[in-house]
Amino acid sequence: MFILLGSFYTNAPGENSFTVSGTIFDKESNERLSFSYVHLEELNRTAVADKEGSFQITNIPEGEYTFSFHRIGYKTQKRIVKISDKNVVLDIRLTPTTLSGETIEVIDVNKELTGANIGHASKSVAGATLRRNLGGTLAKTLSGLPGMDQRSLGNTPARPVIRGLGDERVIILQDGISTGDISDQSADHSVTVDPIASSEIQIAKGAAALAYGANAVGGIVNVVNNLISPTQPEKISGTGTFGGETVNESGFLGLNLSLPASNFVVNTHLNARNGNDTKTPIGPVKNTGFTNTNSALGVSYVQDWGYIGASFGTYLSDYGIPPDPNGHPNGVDIEMRKFNYSLTGEFLPKNSFISTIEGDFSINNYNHKEFETSSSIGTDFGLVTTTTQIRATHGHLGFLDHGSFGLWGEIEDYAVRGASTPDANSYKFGAFAIEEFHLNALRLETGLRFDYVLNAPKEDDPNSDIGNIRERDFTALSSSVSAIYNLGKGFSIGSIILHSFRAPSLEELYSEGPHLASFTFEIGNPELKPERSLAKELFTRWQGNDSYFEVALYHNDFSNFIYARNTGQANNRFPTLNNYQFVGTEALFYGFEVQLETKVLNNFTFGASASYTIARQDTTSQTGEEGTRPLPQIPPFKAKSTIKYVKKGFEAGTNFTFAAEQNRTGEFENPTASYFLTDLFAQYRFSSQRLLHTISLNVNNIFNEEYYNHLSLIKDLRPEPGRNFSLLYRLYF
Repeated sequence: MFILLGSFYTNAPGENSFTVSGTIFDKESNERLSFSYVHLEELNRTAVADKEGSFQITNIPEGEYTFSFHRIGYKTQKRIVKISDKNVVLDIRLTPTTLSGETIEVIDVNKELTGANIGHASKSVAGATLRRNLGGTLAKTLSGLPGMDQRSLGNTPARPVIRGLGDERVIILQDGISTGDISDQSADHSVTVDPIASSEIQIAKGAAALAYGANAVGGIVNVVNNLISPTQPEKISGTGTFGGETVNESGFLGLNLSLPASNFVVNTHLNARNGNDTKTPIGPVKNTGFTNTNSALGVSYVQDWGYIGASFGTYLSDYGIPPDPNGHPNGVDIEMRKFNYSLTGEFLPKNSFISTIEGDFSINNYNHKEFETSSSIGTDFGLVTTTTQIRATHGHLGFLDHGSFGLWGEIEDYAVRGASTPDANSYKFGAFAIEEFHLNALRLETGLRFDYVLNAPKEDDPNSDIGNIRERDFTALSSSVSAIYNLGKGFSIGSIILHSFRAPSLEELYSEGPHLASFTFEIGNPELKPERSLAKELFTRWQGNDSYFEVALYHNDFSNFIYARNTGQANNRFPTLNNYQFVGTEALFYGFEVQLETKVLNNFTFGASASYTIARQDTTSQTGEEGTRPLPQIPPFKAKSTIKYVKKGFEAGTNFTFAAEQNRTGEFENPTASYFLTDLFAQYRFSSQRLLHTISLNVNNIFNEEYYNHLSLIKDLRPEPGRNFSLLYRLYF
């Protein structure tokens, strides 16, 4: 990849990139707004304004771009900037608001904008919302959003679930690169991303998701750290964070630092967490303590032709899985180690229809040991993931406004000890193209992706207990179309259609053996066909000066939904564990999401949201008779409301959450009762010595309600956490 970039650079004459800089002010008081967040959407570049409210983003090729400016207490502003032959200096004036950030001001000095330029089929969590909801895991941080839930098993192992879809149907990335863990395989495996280091968490669906995989029918979750900086900051900057929670007597520390030196930028992230057993209204959940450290160093070399950089990171975690009388009465202790090595580069061609050429190469070396006693390892997982991709973007081309295309490849070297699962490799290749164009008030985004997957065990075994273990290869096309139409006066409607493809994973094809940490005996199926789905979504939005409303309907039809089915039969060798057989079946997911926020008095706002997913499978292949049955692990109807008071740097409020009874249960799955939770929150921000201080205090489950999360694997044994006081302090400098 870097040889390719070097060959381009050799032929590149002179300066071929530009800088957008400026200062951000309060529109009413004319005060400079320090530490505002700036996002260049088309190139996915970010910057944070310094203590004087000044910002700059370098290495921008000619073209037309959307910049968004975000700061707590102000309307997010989007500005269209056209860059042709010189650097651009902006004067940004943000309007105060009491809303949380959905309110968006659109300013363009060149033309009148329509609503089609405003709403993308994606979400972003940043600023005050990120700090208020920042949990110990990525899934906990996102679980308050409409349609978002978390699959959990104790304090540490948790993974996001979007509209009832999880595991490999939700792709988790860090700075656009695969995390290289096995959290999508089982509920006891944690995600190797700590949200404490993030400046933004992006959630993408539809055509945009095809750049990262064909299987993201649930969506893409990208945690933005900017460890390898694509742009040159003017000054030293960073954040320091510390806090804790009472429900598990936990504490955490974090330091993010960016150091510019000549043409180099050095970024470092140092984060650590430690916690004890979780307390519930009926007592502590034993063996749920944890110790996590997440540290990384990135160095980039920035020039007018682009940048090149490298990073090294570690994620070290020791955590417990609570006891289960049918699997492991004393619990399981997990020791996880991940080491990441990454190279990233970008080149800006001159006098070409291509705006940027970027490439990534990463190696994730992951190891995960499950100790059934202090000295006895039950299962040992090893995974080395090597990923490379090259991507090009272009600006205006004929009727196309902008787009991207690229190649992607990945090799997984997977080994398991403690089970009969064979060592295996997975070889993956993908090619994609995504294009966007406008037709007056209509914005269209289309995507097409080709994938080839070869899953190859190290040794074939035609006579294994689970069937003929052999190489399997899969080839398919995936496609998507997203459309948004501006109806005027703040209204817009849109739709997303996604035809996705997912090859069976190595575990789904070849696994055979006990997995005590998740209370299962897993049995693969070497004959599985690939999973295909057709996802449809229809949504409408209204954006006013002091109000926001959105409603979405969705319908996902799977021709071969793959999951581990609880057969209800005890395993012959491990009679305390049931057999979980991987099967493929026709399935249907459908439901709705609704969200609103409005200003009710000068300093008060009211917000509400609701979401509901119904999922069922066709049981004809299992019973021989036509019929359907609910799928397991589907969240119930959930509604949430918020009342908030905002004045200058202070905000405080209360959240009410209602979850209905979930009695649409899968085979051998117990229902869960409804519950109602009350939370309190407060945040305060102030400046001193040109530093920005933010303090967040939350009280969750204030009445110590005993309740059960339907997506928890221990819901039949233990409730969710009880009353919890949490404090977060973050310093921006």
